[in-house]
Amino acid sequence: MTIPAIIDCDPGHDDVMAILLAARTLDLRAITTVHGNTSLANTTQNARKTVEFAELTDIPIAAGMPRPLVREAHYAPEVHGESGLDGPTLPSPTVAVLDQHAVDLIIERSKDVANLHLMPVGPLTNIASALIKDPTLPDRIPQISLMGGSLTFGNVTPAAEFNIWCDPDAAHVVFSSGIPIKMIGLNVTRQVLATRDRRDQIRSMGRATTTHVADMLEFYAHGEGQYSGLDGGAMHDPLAVAALAAPDILTFEPMHVAIELTGTHTAGMTLCDGRRTDPVTFRSYPMVAPPVEGDGMNEAGPAANAEVAVGVDVERFWDLFMDTLATYP
Repeated sequence: MTIPAIIDCDPGHDDVMAILLAARTLDLRAITTVHGNTSLANTTQNARKTVEFAELTDIPIAAGMPRPLVREAHYAPEVHGESGLDGPTLPSPTVAVLDQHAVDLIIERSKDVANLHLMPVGPLTNIASALIKDPTLPDRIPQISLMGGSLTFGNVTPAAEFNIWCDPDAAHVVFSSGIPIKMIGLNVTRQVLATRDRRDQIRSMGRATTTHVADMLEFYAHGEGQYSGLDGGAMHDPLAVAALAAPDILTFEPMHVAIELTGTHTAGMTLCDGRRTDPVTFRSYPMVAPPVEGDGMNEAGPAANAEVAVGVDVERFWDLFMDTLATYP
């Protein structure tokens, strides 16, 4: 049975890849946009361009929050360009955006659609705002699959990944909500790169859609290469889709994830409590003895609030993604 879902995004080149994958592998009920890689006006425009070139105009788009809950907005032009989707030449979109705010759409669809999953792949401002506006939302959302954070190190700072760093207060709301969360962070997404060989393979498909995708990934590879030294753009956001569409692609371990809100050098860090996890293999192991009160070395820590991605089958992901691209015009 195909999972019904909403993708909440800030397109962004890898967000476009996530939309394309989600539209074919899940029952994609809506696209909601948020500030992040660029301004809300740009992310919404880029979502509109995406559904038009991919002929997905039956999927509704709603614009959401233009800035973080309490902090100033920050963008990523060094990776995605000033428009957030620099590279390909795409016509101005004609598809309309819903009058309804993204936060209200999320709440409404959660009431109308059973088993609705959320896939936020940008800052978590829309999701947190929906949780604040409707405290009963966790009762209706069986799972959130998000791209954000890291089990190891960050990208925008040594400690913090961009999506969480952009709005750590919103991330704290989401991770404290009680909704089951799959967290797909940099420790796995940076293993899945759109290298030159992958981009050439996509371009060789010879379709209008895949030509646009290849052009996007060319720009994105340069941006990420300049910014982080990666050999190709990391497919961050599509992995949050893959976690629902093809769960065998990723390996997860239960952990408690806390969001650092005030650290001088660590604001936006996802502190993943791995005290019951082997630090080399990231595999859980049973407690050898019951916790002793006051003995920090032997305490289990707080209960897990997320499944944290610890491994990825790179070839399996690319098989899924390439097969999906082959279905587009």
